[in-house]
Amino acid sequence: MLQRSTFSSGSDCRTQLHLARQGVVSPEMDRVAEREHLAPELVRDEVARGRMIIPANVHHAALDPMAIGLEARVKINANIGNSPTSSSLEEEVDKLTLAQRWGADTVMDLSTGKRIDATRQAILAAATVPIGTVPIYQAIEGVKAPEDLTAELLLEVIEHQARQGVDYMTIHAGVRLEHLPLCQHRVTGIVSRGGGLLARWMVHHQHENPLYEAFDEILEICREHDVSLSLGDGLRPGSIADASDAAQFAELDTLGELTERAWARDVQVMIEGPGHVPLDQLEANVRRQQEVCREAPFYTLGPLVTDVAPGYDHITSAIGAAIVGWHGTSMLCYVTPKEHLGLPDAEDVKQGMIAYRIAAHAADLARGSTRAAAWDRELSEARFSFDWRRQFELAIDPETAQAMHDETLADDYFKTAEFCSMCGPKFCPMHNFKDVDWDALRAVVAQRKGARTTAAP
Repeated sequence: MLQRSTFSSGSDCRTQLHLARQGVVSPEMDRVAEREHLAPELVRDEVARGRMIIPANVHHAALDPMAIGLEARVKINANIGNSPTSSSLEEEVDKLTLAQRWGADTVMDLSTGKRIDATRQAILAAATVPIGTVPIYQAIEGVKAPEDLTAELLLEVIEHQARQGVDYMTIHAGVRLEHLPLCQHRVTGIVSRGGGLLARWMVHHQHENPLYEAFDEILEICREHDVSLSLGDGLRPGSIADASDAAQFAELDTLGELTERAWARDVQVMIEGPGHVPLDQLEANVRRQQEVCREAPFYTLGPLVTDVAPGYDHITSAIGAAIVGWHGTSMLCYVTPKEHLGLPDAEDVKQGMIAYRIAAHAADLARGSTRAAAWDRELSEARFSFDWRRQFELAIDPETAQAMHDETLADDYFKTAEFCSMCGPKFCPMHNFKDVDWDALRAVVAQRKGARTTAAP
């Protein structure tokens, strides 16, 4: 097991950002360097400048440290969690196991309803990936109505989850009272659960967001336990019609301010992003976030590039995710086929994860990753040599790839056959390409060129 940091830098601060700024390469940074094929000193420098975070709560014993940032490969988060109407603790742990199996780099426990604490404890005990939460979900269970929330209760829950070992927390501190009128004429209003609860509280009390006002106290909790902040986009657009509007960007400007305040206290930060955004606005959204938040890692939900495909939003969002990943988003929050429709089950988790692994890999390719390119090349070489078993091994989803092949050509003989059931042996273009006599072809081409030269006037 990895020997975690002992924080002997002469300060009571317990964060990777503090250590990096002191010039220390921590065990967590060393592990990230190993996993990312980077120099440890580069990891340290990227963490020090805030462009990379290592979510690694000092109490999360099972964690295998990872990094989110521009120099790392594009990461994927999977959301799990029970609801007031369905699923159990055991089902959520099963979803965690499945998400890790299919390549989730982090997992967010978005549990609501009963047994939130027990569910989180079970997830943290089993998770080797960083675990994130939205603390307001647990706080709301302790009051009769959202209007009864207090800053004291929110801070109590945040500290409790930090002591449990939560590695990063979504804090919707950027939703300001003055931003709410900007949402009045939106098609879908406020679609963030956390943002919506806080908006309701602010409207009722005619008072500023308690998370914004208590932000310094939140930073002290995060500083003590090395909890990374995921600054939530409570006013993200929930429809294409609302994309890139004044409310979204007003909140983003506040997130830029909060980023600076967190860095001043050596607290690691990433920024959450939209939402529903059409293709032509994706690059501009990433560029704006990177400028306003000084290249703090961007963590986006999707974005979904159209609203018209309920049941297939893992596809509509993976399209947007690949593009924003290409332009600089560091982590993609997966979307399942159940988005907008219901609580995902195990199969939905798998489908969401596969769609997003494709999107993240496509983004890595576009960003010039040699590791990503080598993976593609190796699979292509296996395909051209009709090494079916190697193709299956290299596929993102080996079981599905083999099952689809074996539906029509199941016999072991066909694992070495130079064709599939689409073209058969006669029409397979790669098989026919292999039969070309290249020496004879080059001689013919040279002869034809010579004949044209001789015939020229």
